[in-house]
Amino acid sequence: MPVMKGLLAPQNTFLDTIATRFDGTHSNFLLGNAQGHRGYPIVYCSDGFCELTGFVRTEVMQKNCSCRFLYGPGTSEQVSQAMEKVLEGKEEYQAEVQFYKKNGTSFWCLLDIVPIKNEKGEMVLFLFSFKDISDTYGKNHHSNHRDACKLAILVFLQNMFEKPSLPEYKVAAVQKSRFILLHYSVSKALWDWTILLATFYVAVTVPYNVCFTPYDELDTAARSTIVSDIAVEMLFILDIILNFRTTYVSQSGQVVYDSRSICFHYAATWFFVDLVAALPFDLLYAFNVTVTSLVHLLKTVRLLRLLRLLQKLDRYSQYSAMVLTLLMSMFALLAHWMACIWYIIGRQEMERNNNDWDIGWLHELGKRLETPYVNRTAGGPSVRSAYIASLYFTLSSLTSVGFGNVCANTDAEKIFSVCTMLIGALMHAVVFGNVTAIIQRMYSRRSLYHTRMKDLKDFIRVHRLPRQLKQRMLEYFQTTWSVNNGIDANELLHDFPDELRADIAMHLNKDILQLPVFEGASRGCLRSLSLHIKTSFCAPGEYLIRQGDALHAHYFVCSGSLEVLKDGMVLAILGKGDLIGSDLPGQDHVIKTNADVKALTYCDLQYISVKGLKEVLELYPEYASLFTADIHHNLTYNLREDKRIEPEGNTGIKAPWHISTLPLPVNKLEWQKRGEVTAS
Repeated sequence: MPVMKGLLAPQNTFLDTIATRFDGTHSNFLLGNAQGHRGYPIVYCSDGFCELTGFVRTEVMQKNCSCRFLYGPGTSEQVSQAMEKVLEGKEEYQAEVQFYKKNGTSFWCLLDIVPIKNEKGEMVLFLFSFKDISDTYGKNHHSNHRDACKLAILVFLQNMFEKPSLPEYKVAAVQKSRFILLHYSVSKALWDWTILLATFYVAVTVPYNVCFTPYDELDTAARSTIVSDIAVEMLFILDIILNFRTTYVSQSGQVVYDSRSICFHYAATWFFVDLVAALPFDLLYAFNVTVTSLVHLLKTVRLLRLLRLLQKLDRYSQYSAMVLTLLMSMFALLAHWMACIWYIIGRQEMERNNNDWDIGWLHELGKRLETPYVNRTAGGPSVRSAYIASLYFTLSSLTSVGFGNVCANTDAEKIFSVCTMLIGALMHAVVFGNVTAIIQRMYSRRSLYHTRMKDLKDFIRVHRLPRQLKQRMLEYFQTTWSVNNGIDANELLHDFPDELRADIAMHLNKDILQLPVFEGASRGCLRSLSLHIKTSFCAPGEYLIRQGDALHAHYFVCSGSLEVLKDGMVLAILGKGDLIGSDLPGQDHVIKTNADVKALTYCDLQYISVKGLKEVLELYPEYASLFTADIHHNLTYNLREDKRIEPEGNTGIKAPWHISTLPLPVNKLEWQKRGEVTAS
């Protein structure tokens, strides 16, 4: 597939910011709706809170954020009344409270309640932070510890939510420093072409100067090209600096704008190679420093820059003409290098052989050009003629068997000629003889991509679709292609035996099959279910389900986040590991959805159709009754139209702060990873 820009849809990093700035002790938190009329329902709870209390997310969602489900005999009624008053007044609050876990065990908790505003200044959320202080409660030093904790969290939250530059609940453009260079920009492409030309310049001039320039003339030759050589060195050094400020695409497909992450990524990949290749040897000539032949040989390390060319070949591989040009250039470059070696062999043969120094190819060339050698060193053909003859010999040997006018006479020359012919045969077989096959193999997937992209654009043009709809279609096609590379797993596995397909499907869908709702299923039942599970992808802003539509599948969120909306109200925020669907209806009954489900970030989903699920349950009736009883407790949100939510008041968040791109990490490790690749 052609090199893509990466996933560029705007995303809100509000929860990422909370997660990366809170340390591990404050990763236990709830988010409650602050706009409820008769209650303040919980719209999100962290994994840390679930681990602390023993409740699962499905048991906590939509309950009142006064947290009465954590109350017990030791919970102070005074604190309970104070919490109710704080929620009604939308004020900050901190207290030490004795709560009770699901198993009845009590624990002391430092509770912080902080109201959160949207971009319009309206209170829309409550942030409840729970810090377990059971081990330190009542000790002498606890007061100081509590005051320090209180000061730290209040300062953090004040700095976080009062600065206008911090994230808000709205669609926001990607934030990046103006000193960050986009890897897909036109200026970066022009710079890459400049570096490519400089690399070819180095690959041609360095071997030529080392081999064809006599040692006593090296200083003079080096000083004649010192301006261009130093300019190339400066380009390489500047390229290193720019690479420390150039975005890249992470393994998840998102563009990384964070300068710290960019520096670490470049330092761990190509920095050392680029640094060695950019060592400024030519500055020695600029300061009139006497150099030895070893310094000239060390300049060949600049050829390491060619490794970067191989790394970037994929960028140019979508253009057939460019591939052929690069292949021919590499072939000519190989001939140039071998011509340099051929000339060095001729010189060494003349200097080494005492008796047969006059039978080498250089001596024969001098006699034909009427510029014979005298006493091995004096006379001989010019450097220009010698280079042309060397290049002529290597090209004729690589592409054919030569013509005999420049031939090998000594043993060393014959050995080199044999190696040249073998390399030429390999080049014929690999490059020239199979160039069509190479291009077809390289572009089979790319060709399919471009074909489908062309069909899509033709469809858009013929039907005159509006620009917004066109952009959504192109975005969805490109991002789904980046996920599966155009491979249809069902079609690919269609001809495999059922036993093997079931094993593969079990492995691919192991995350969803490990949900508690499937714990009671036999292995045969799980294998049947796995064959009905499909994958899906949803881009930010796209609706997965519309209110009132027939529900055709149950969805499991593998990554990303979604919001559940009804009449402009946010009923729930779904993240990784959540299950959304409904309980099974009666025979031939159609399930109508009671809300919209909209993607906030790029979401990977797995789903099983209602029809397929019914077919499997009919085959395994012993599990069907267990599934019907457990599905209520495992759904993060039930979309069935006649499903009633808990009567704790309005569970929606008013439309003025409508969330559109809120990313939802599930644990602190994932928060920290996402904080490195998204803009705060």
